[in-house]
Amino acid sequence: MSSVLLKIENNIAFINLNRPEVFNSFNREMALSLQNILDDCDNDANVRAIVITGNGKAFCAGQDLKEVTDPELNPGFRKILEEHYGPIIQRIRTIEKPVVAAVNGVAAGAGANIALACDIVVAAENASFIQAFSKIGLVPDSAGTFFLPRLIGFQKASAIMMLGDKISALEAFNMGMIYKIIASGLFEEEVCNLAMTLAQMPTKALGLTKRLLNQSMTNNLEQQLALESDLQIEASSSNDYKEGVTAFVEKRTPEFKGN
Repeated sequence: MSSVLLKIENNIAFINLNRPEVFNSFNREMALSLQNILDDCDNDANVRAIVITGNGKAFCAGQDLKEVTDPELNPGFRKILEEHYGPIIQRIRTIEKPVVAAVNGVAAGAGANIALACDIVVAAENASFIQAFSKIGLVPDSAGTFFLPRLIGFQKASAIMMLGDKISALEAFNMGMIYKIIASGLFEEEVCNLAMTLAQMPTKALGLTKRLLNQSMTNNLEQQLALESDLQIEASSSNDYKEGVTAFVEKRTPEFKGN
């Protein structure tokens, strides 16, 4: 059985991390497989929304420590970060389609930070987030030090990363770390509904919005205003814009095609 599963339905790519026996922790094969699947989703015009979740009780427990402590299997931390997690984060942020992290259980270490790099993060009510790095003498990676302070502020991010606190879904929601909590019994249904909504929206505009948000991390106000102007012109030339305006005038629900 593959360590990462892909199912495409109704223009939605459902990606399931599939090493439940080790709480979906990453080894090299799983990391490279996820990269390849994200590439496939990026290149498939039929995919208009992406959901990443975990099989079993966990979303992802981060790095499989058995790999890094095995003299024969250990690829070394530089290779792990530069060939495994860095490329995963880059793909999530540069795919111009909405990527949803559906956190079904614990998300720890790199698993937590992969979730936080996604466009929308929803969590089951029993899910939790742990910046577990300090517990074993490591520093946060997988862009956690980039995204978490921007989501919840410098002070909270600093404390959570240094102390390695276990953050419940409710705490994560209250501090602005995630978008929404979903009752465990309704989790799969609500995630599907969210993904379906995104897949039926104007994909081109959502992708350009994502590009704007990415650039807002480093742009000054003048640069951001200029980019908004450029990308609004690009969006206004799309078929979905034409459909959206026509549907508004005709007082009907638009049927976006994603281009």
